Amino acid sequence: MGHALCVCSRGTVIIDNKRYLFIQKLGEGGFSYVDLVEGLHDGHFYALKRILCHEQQDREDAQREADMHRLFHHPNILRLVAYCLKERGAKHEAWLLLPFFKRGTLWTEIERLKDKGNFLTQDQILQLLLGICRGLEAIHAKGYAHRDLKPTNILLGDEGQPVLMDLGSMNQACIHVEGSRQALALQSLGCVLYAMMFGEGPYDMVFQKGDSVALAVQNQLNIPQSPRHSAAMRQLLASMMTVDPQQRPHIPLLLSQLEALQPSAPGQHTTQI
Repeated sequence: MGHALCVCSRGTVIIDNKRYLFIQKLGEGGFSYVDLVEGLHDGHFYALKRILCHEQQDREDAQREADMHRLFHHPNILRLVAYCLKERGAKHEAWLLLPFFKRGTLWTEIERLKDKGNFLTQDQILQLLLGICRGLEAIHAKGYAHRDLKPTNILLGDEGQPVLMDLGSMNQACIHVEGSRQALALQSLGCVLYAMMFGEGPYDMVFQKGDSVALAVQNQLNIPQSPRHSAAMRQLLASMMTVDPQQRPHIPLLLSQLEALQPSAPGQHTTQI
């Protein structure tokens, strides 16, 4: 945990005795801001998330988010570089220093492709889904559920590997009933798979009408026909989005299916999906 933090000069801060240069704002939402900073000690870029803490509960929530990051050392889960709490008069700011992913989120990639009239290929979808499932498996192994899995909360690494972020949603998410945790994950994961396949969320029209997604999932989802996807791929999506949570495949079963369906290296036999 980083205890030493100070604003040293215009546009620079020190975290854990390392100086970082402010580059530009990346985004903001609610009571948090994300800035792009460069580590002057290593030349690497980082995302600095600043959370405004008005009350003690806000500070505890920010600390819990940092603790959630520290639980995991997994290539498909966003790691925490450093954490600091900075005083601003009677208020505080919690600072989480995180790796910067220049490719942005999975949703950014989906939108970029859609603007060009393109979509993720089936092989790309399978590879992404495998990495997402491996990250979820690690989270479940600690007894937690992500609780806010969606394309905007999945970053893409330089090699296209998916990295789960926004672990603050895991606050208070410890679930001891295995079936409930898995059912929740598969419903959200099904929505992510749908977005990867079709370039939009399965319940976009529901949101536009002001209805609840909770009501929408009471009815079986109609999977659109597309020459880009095999019948087996559509069946995989349907199994994850089935109305009865107990009928959805659990993550371990889904992982074994996806590992068997990954494209083989050139010259090797390829399992078809």
